[in-house]
Amino acid sequence: MATREKNLLGTATGTHTNAFGPVEWALLAAVAAIWGSSFLLIAESLESFEPAFITAGRFVLGVATLSAFPAARRPIPRHDWPSIGLIAVIWMALPMYLFPVAQQWISSSLAGMINGAVPLSAAVVAALMLRKRPARVQVLGLGIGFAGVALVSGGGGSAEENGYLGVALLLFAVACYGVGINIAVPLQQRYGALPVLLRALGVAALLTIPIGLFALPDQSASVSSYLALAVLGSLGTGLAFVAMTTLVGRAGATRGAVATYFIPIVALVLGIGFRNETASFVSVLGIGLILIGAWFTSRKEV
Repeated sequence: MATREKNLLGTATGTHTNAFGPVEWALLAAVAAIWGSSFLLIAESLESFEPAFITAGRFVLGVATLSAFPAARRPIPRHDWPSIGLIAVIWMALPMYLFPVAQQWISSSLAGMINGAVPLSAAVVAALMLRKRPARVQVLGLGIGFAGVALVSGGGGSAEENGYLGVALLLFAVACYGVGINIAVPLQQRYGALPVLLRALGVAALLTIPIGLFALPDQSASVSSYLALAVLGSLGTGLAFVAMTTLVGRAGATRGAVATYFIPIVALVLGIGFRNETASFVSVLGIGLILIGAWFTSRKEV
């Protein structure tokens, strides 16, 4: 592992530079399945709740879930709290608020497709922080995957009158994710995912609860929306962040973020199956490119 100096915007290379093994693929599958379904769950939650309430609720439930693990309560030195606070803002509170806001104007499948650009964002940020370009095989994989995401984005999903604003908000959220993923790498390597994320989620909850209180639901809120929010909080905000942070700690931000290449596939399939959204032949071709790109990106760093 290459050790970087401890600073607010520092990152590190992964502890495992070989090609992905069973652990990495299992973590990737968990992230893709949970976060890919999150777009459908957000859409279901929006049937009854305002975006601010969804965001705050996710963080509160995420904190409650991670608090059940004794390892999450291990201490973290004060000098790393600023980095944890930054993660809470740019990897959690801000983008998680922007996604439900944007999904008022664009479909869940389109939101999932745009989210597929996270690996590119993470790779650019990692290159800047480490002052080192990704290996050629990773560059090839990221390029092929990006082409796939572009095809999927152009071939499926829908947008309403303010669709361009929704897309712009999600692109900004993707940029935030790229920075947050990189900052999380050295923190995970020093302390483990659970202690870091419990504190980051706690800060994010404190930041969003005041806004969420102004958007409390009325008595007409459906049971299905409450259930969707419960899953979003416990799995999509709690355990999925643990899996993702563990993955990038092992594989590094550039290779670990490839998990999000699979998220558009899950989001598209669920959007078609549960919300009558559509996909074209171009989308299917894009999915194939995403899978090929992810395989190249997962190869050994050279």
